[in-house]
Amino acid sequence: MNIYAQILIDEAKRRGIRVKVIDKATGMFVLEHNGKRIRCRESLTDRTSAVAMTICENKALTRRLLKREGFSVPEQVVLSRDANPEEIRSAAETQLKKWGSAVVKPLRGEQGAGITVDVSTPGEVERAFRFAAENGDEVVLEQYVKGRDLRIIVIDHAFVAAIERTPARVTGDGRHTVRQLAEKANRKLREQTGGEARIPLDEETRRVVRQAGFDWDAVPPAGKTVPLRKTANFHTGGTIRDVTDQVPPRLRRIAEEASRILDIPVVGFDFIVPDYTGERYVIIEANERPGLANHEPQPTAERFIDFLFPETKEEAKERAG
Repeated sequence: MNIYAQILIDEAKRRGIRVKVIDKATGMFVLEHNGKRIRCRESLTDRTSAVAMTICENKALTRRLLKREGFSVPEQVVLSRDANPEEIRSAAETQLKKWGSAVVKPLRGEQGAGITVDVSTPGEVERAFRFAAENGDEVVLEQYVKGRDLRIIVIDHAFVAAIERTPARVTGDGRHTVRQLAEKANRKLREQTGGEARIPLDEETRRVVRQAGFDWDAVPPAGKTVPLRKTANFHTGGTIRDVTDQVPPRLRRIAEEASRILDIPVVGFDFIVPDYTGERYVIIEANERPGLANHEPQPTAERFIDFLFPETKEEAKERAG
């Protein structure tokens, strides 16, 4: 099983909950205890309704529902994958005049697939549109908001953990090219994550490198940091650090209330914030199957099992004591 399923299976077994693996490749398993049976795919369970899952899968729908309830969200425009070049350019020109820069991404998707961040010309938007259209039937043009990228975990409508995510980057040594440094980083990622994470060596990476003033085959000076991606997803090489204790009460309450509005019991919200005061924020997405293993040492697996099998809480405390 992958690490996202295994961390939950281990906690369930620790409490005497019976585990049956359904499909190892997709991280699917069943938990059984005292006559209760719950199916899981990693952190997604049959306690999450089909409606809640539909809301999270559709980024535009998530945004509309949250905006209607007064949450801060970025502006968006949705285009069909079959939009003609004139429609795409017109939308790009109109929105870039308002926003300055945009994010282009598939309406549905996960793990950073098909996303281009911080594009500021109609030509860049058009190229990003084609990239996103390879991953879905509809494409979102979204206002680019600069700031810190937070993933906040809410379980049973209570804040549990948060990480700050930083996009993939390399540091020059004065000897190797950007390409060689990226390949070296990928070898390290493969060893550390068992193949779960990899920096895509694609046109988007080359664009980000060019935007930073480097060529793919340039040799950066020793100590010089070169960004490789704009998206901070773990699966595309982003790094993470635990910031649970830094998240202020206001942001915690916002995440908890958003989970109630979407009526989803286990969710990972992607926030962009300028700082940790909690005064300003935007919610970018809601993820119905967040990777709880990314938040260790925070007790995400424990809270997950507490939610599914609350009767085992005391048993767990007794074993720990």
